[in-house]
Order: sequence, then C-alpha cells, then structure tokens
Amino acid sequence: MIVVCGEALFDVFNDGDTGDGYALSARVGGSPFNLAIGLARLGAHPMFFGGLSNDMFGRKLAGTLEREGVDLSCAPRPAAATALVTIDVDAAGVPAYTLYGTGTAERALALSDLERVPADAAAVHVGSYCMAVEPVASVTRALVARQQGRSLIAFDPNVRLTIQPERAVWTEAVAWMLPRTDLLKISDEDLHHLYPDLSPQEFIAIALRAGVALVVVTRGGQGVLAATAALAPFELAAPRVDVVDTVGAGDTFQAALLSHLSRHGLLKRSALVALDAPALRAALEFAGAAAALTCERRGADMPRLKEVPTQE
Repeated sequence: MIVVCGEALFDVFNDGDTGDGYALSARVGGSPFNLAIGLARLGAHPMFFGGLSNDMFGRKLAGTLEREGVDLSCAPRPAAATALVTIDVDAAGVPAYTLYGTGTAERALALSDLERVPADAAAVHVGSYCMAVEPVASVTRALVARQQGRSLIAFDPNVRLTIQPERAVWTEAVAWMLPRTDLLKISDEDLHHLYPDLSPQEFIAIALRAGVALVVVTRGGQGVLAATAALAPFELAAPRVDVVDTVGAGDTFQAALLSHLSRHGLLKRSALVALDAPALRAALEFAGAAAALTCERRGADMPRLKEVPTQE
C-alpha cells in the first residue's frame, strides 16, 4: 500500500473567449490526486490521505478516486469547500496556476486524522502545497515523523508560489524533509524557484549528504538527472514527444517511478541504497515513457500500465 498525502481539487481551464467572458471547463485535479490515480492505473495499490469536501466538487473527486481504484478509507471529509485552481497554459504548453479558495477541505486536516493511516504502509508520498500551508502541513509532518523508518518516504516539493508565495516557507519545508526522505523527486523549475544559485548537481550533493537515498531531478525536454550515494549523477534523455501540455507530467513520472519500484521489490530504503545503474536506468526510463504519454494529452490524463513502453 502506497499512501498519497495532499490536495484534491478542481482544475479550471479556459476553453475560449465568449466575447463577454470565458467558456470554462472544470476537471478533477491536484498533484497528489493525480499521483494516486496514476499509481492505480499503473497497477499499484494507492490510498489517499487528504481532505475531501462533501460539496458537489468533493463528491466528484471522491467518486473519481474510488472508480479508479484508490482506497479512500483514510481520507477525512471535513465540512469545508473544495479548492478551485485556474490553469492558464502558454503557447509552449507550460501551465500557470492560480488558487481560488482558502480554508478549503484539502487544508482542513487534524492530528487525530492520522489514526486513519495504516502504520504498515509500504510507502508514504508527500509534497505539493499541502507541505506549505496550515494546518495540513503540520499534520503531514507528524505523519512523516511517525512513518520514518517504517515506510519508504517519497517527497516531491511541487512548488506553487502562486498558492504559497513565501519562498522561505518552501525552503524550510524542504530542509525539514531532506533528512527524513528516502526518494526525492524535484523539477529543475522548482530548484530554480527555491535555490536560484545552485546547479542541479550541487543540490543533489546537498540532498545526498542530508540522507536522501535516491535523488531525481526532472528537467522537462532535457531529460532526467539522478544519483544515489553510491551512483554518481547521470543523465537520461527525455523521449521525443509532441507536447499538448505538461499538466500532470511530473505526477505521472513520480507515479510511474514508485509503481516500477514496487513491482520490482525495490520500494524500501535499503533497496534504493543498493540500486545498481541498470536497475535505476530501467526505473527512470519507465517513468519517462509514462510522463511522455501524459504530455501528449490535454490535462493530467495518466496512462495505464499497458500503454507504457517497457523493457520489463
């Protein structure tokens, strides 16, 4: 069981100018929400730990997760509205996000909700803006502290400065997480936002010294840079792809990486520490191929296992 922690919300897209307004389409979304669905579609067994509203949006989010095979038995249902996020995609397919809503369901977790989360989970994934807003950030940290050494801890900062504009909040969250993280996935865009004076290689060295077992830096069309304490950083080229947009590509990459590790019995810290280069390359190639499929589709349409090219 892989527990995915964080937000489920609605992404609102502009479907065109109507003269005196916009035609909008609202779609289920949120980085951890996408990740949970991606894991389910790739054959893993995800459990979602995040606040789900009982409003019409929250009911749709819950119904979608359940239909995709995500376990909701530990997801709280607070009396709060669902967050809405507009996505403005530029000519290159790169999205910009604006949040509408505070005091919303994804933030409304309590320490008592941790009793819902199984202590024997194989892995716990955390990240995105629920690591940078309260009270959910403190609750998530408490879960990480409880599960460190019991579960593999995976972390993707997935920085959203439009939602939490205080850069220091993000860097403090990353600093707190590094000694407690087994698998860190971070984009070069996030690195630029948080550490503009550091190269990816310099950040990787810092993360490894802090105790991270596997560090993966995704760089869009430039591919991936990855390292462990035993394996020097190496580059893997990105698959060629006709990009529609990149919404959900990072979530797909992480879902595919975790699912691959799970299928191959590598979803534990000791296994990551002992990874050899061929095993790491195979995992990254699978994750990259899955992410490429998402880039060819509009929105966070995660691929299914049978769709992903593989050498397995």
